[in-house]
Amino acid sequence: MDREQRVGGLLGLLVGDALGVPYEFHDPANLPPRERIEMDPPEGFRRSHLGTPAGTWSDDGAHALALLDTLLTEGGWDAPAFARRLIAWWHEGAFTPDGRAFDIGNQTTTALHRLERGMSADQAGPRGERDNGNGSLMRVLPLALWHTGDDLELVALSRAQSLVTHGHVRSQLCCAIDTLWARYLAAGDADPFGRAVSVVGGTLGRDERAELDLIVGFTALRGSGYVVDTLHVARDALAEPTFEGVVRRAIAWGLDTDTSACVAGGLAGVRDGVAGIPERWLAALQGRALVDALLERLTP
Repeated sequence: MDREQRVGGLLGLLVGDALGVPYEFHDPANLPPRERIEMDPPEGFRRSHLGTPAGTWSDDGAHALALLDTLLTEGGWDAPAFARRLIAWWHEGAFTPDGRAFDIGNQTTTALHRLERGMSADQAGPRGERDNGNGSLMRVLPLALWHTGDDLELVALSRAQSLVTHGHVRSQLCCAIDTLWARYLAAGDADPFGRAVSVVGGTLGRDERAELDLIVGFTALRGSGYVVDTLHVARDALAEPTFEGVVRRAIAWGLDTDTSACVAGGLAGVRDGVAGIPERWLAALQGRALVDALLERLTP
């Protein structure tokens, strides 16, 4: 993955997240027409997160930056170090543009309470079938931007980072698919999603293979916070030929619009490079000093 793709991936993730923030929780029928989806919603639209400046990323972007900072500072994956950064985000607003954490998910809240009580970082994520929110998928892309090892190691690391907040195997596998998908997009593979699924499948036993089949065969698509939904919304959105089209299409599914556009935007940023992201959205993005400092460390 070259520098243009790495920068595009991180900025695409943050731009997508920030673009989706004011439209969160709305049903698709209540959203503006796609061509009017901007950082500042059209006049008269009942925006979510009142008081949040346009261009502000949410928990999605903050957790992605926390993951990237962990990788760069620690020299690799370190679950306790990552957990400390998540707690700093929770209590102090670390990795946010304005020192304010908002929009925290249920499974992540549970995990953070467990971490504060001393539970091991790789055991803190809830593991029930109903604990498959998209909180570990939304942040995982920086692993693909940073990692230069082989595919199987990237799969293992993607799964490991999920355990901190989302321990179920379904969430782990969605994260592994996402990072390999990004890698194969960057390489210009003809079917990057399909290749990612195939490689992940080759690492699994029978029980986990059934989980992968469930993920791949999912068809009841909507813009919810369910991890499999988010993965497939991103896949649907990536059918668009431009970054702008991708993130607007992801938001058009409604509901968890910031995370849908975050995941789709990160992948589109890898695919199209930073040059593919509209300049007006890059200019509107808050917290650029923090982001640029991390990018300088990622792509010296």
